[in-house]
Parts: sequence; C-alpha cells; structure tokens
Amino acid sequence: MELRICHLYPDVLNLYGDRGNILCMTRRLQLRGIEVETTGVSVGEKIDASQYDLFFIGGGQDFEQEVLLEDLAGGKTAEIKSAIEDGKTFLAICGGYQMLGHYYKTWDGQMCDFTGALDLYTEGSKTRMIGNYMFSFDELPGERIVGFENHSGKTYLGPALQPMGTVLAGYGNNGEDGTEGARYKNVFATYSHGCLLPKNPHLCDHILLAALKRKYGEAELSPLDDSFELAAHDYMMNRLSQA
Repeated sequence: MELRICHLYPDVLNLYGDRGNILCMTRRLQLRGIEVETTGVSVGEKIDASQYDLFFIGGGQDFEQEVLLEDLAGGKTAEIKSAIEDGKTFLAICGGYQMLGHYYKTWDGQMCDFTGALDLYTEGSKTRMIGNYMFSFDELPGERIVGFENHSGKTYLGPALQPMGTVLAGYGNNGEDGTEGARYKNVFATYSHGCLLPKNPHLCDHILLAALKRKYGEAELSPLDDSFELAAHDYMMNRLSQA
C-alpha cells in the first residue's frame, strides 16, 4: 500500500510548525511498511487533485491568506472542490480551515472570498482566541484531542457540516456555540495547531485510515508504541482538565 500526500502552500501556510503534521503522518505510515510520497504545491503551481490521496493545508496569518486568493481562483479551487466531493481526505488547520469556507470577513469589514468548498464562513473579531485547548472527537467516543489555538476569526458551520467535536477547554470555532472544527465526507478541519497529530496519535491514525480505505476499500493499521506521544497528550489533557 502507499499514500500520496499533497501539501498545499507549504512555504506560506506553516504557522506554529504545522508542517510537523506531515512528518507525523509520514513516520507512522513508514513504521507500518506503507509507502508515502509528499509533494508540495505552492503559489503558481498547478495541481492535479486526482493524483493524490490526502491533502494537508496548514495555518497562516490573515495577510498570507489574502495573498493566496488570486492563486486559488486560478484553478486550485476547482481541484479542491472536486477532490473533496470525490471523497479524498483533507486535513486543514486554522487558516487552511477558513480557506475551505465561503468567505472571511475581517473585523473592519474587508471581505475575502474563499473556495466555498465547505458550507461555512468566518468573521473576524478584535479579540484573539488563544491558548492550549481541548475538545472531544465525536467519531472516537471517549477520546480527547489537545492542541493550541490562536485565531481572531469566528467560524460558523452551515447545516451540511458537523463539528469535529465539543469544546472542553478553550474557545473552538467561535467561542460561542461550543463546537470545534468541521467534518464533511473525508475532510477534517480544525483550529488546532500544536502541532496537532504528534500529540494525538489516535486522531492521526483515524485520518490515515480514512485515506487508505478511500483508496483500497479495506485497510488496517497495526498498533505502534505510542507511549511518548500519549505521555505528552495526557499531560496536557490533565492540565486542561484541572484548569
């Protein structure tokens, strides 16, 4: 088995070491003998979404997202939409999450139209939502996801989407409705930097399995020794639970 990963805008959207999620997925696949190839696709480079099994989009500041608007309109939006509707797996973090929505409206009224690949929108506020946080993950009952959020945008989901889970500590999508992230088909979108996957190996494997099953129909991942990863996860989970 093998997976081909597309890392969109690796040189622009890499806030808080989000690239570490690529390293984590790659290593966990390699330890199981699964071949993996990662290709970076940045501004001005064409993308053929049919060639990839899993897509990763990291986070960036508002200015960096604005820089990408013209490039997205030049053909990438159509490819992203097609891949999502075809069931390809996506992991989108913070700014990458917002870019999959209809638009981002800054706190001073500037409108940035994004891909519209997901039924969501984001509105900026003057107050930043920042800090370590934790949320439940509905697809893995009893599991907790820990991460780090830093965003002024408040994201609201349309009826076609489900959140990834419920905020247990921190702010999540908007600090109002208790939701965090978005799920649609094989899209996993979240505000969690951190980086996310090394501290949450159960989530990493869940995402990898989604991509493998989409490609091969049936797939299993052999267990790994996650003692170090779970020690980091449990430390932060306990710290947030006692706050």
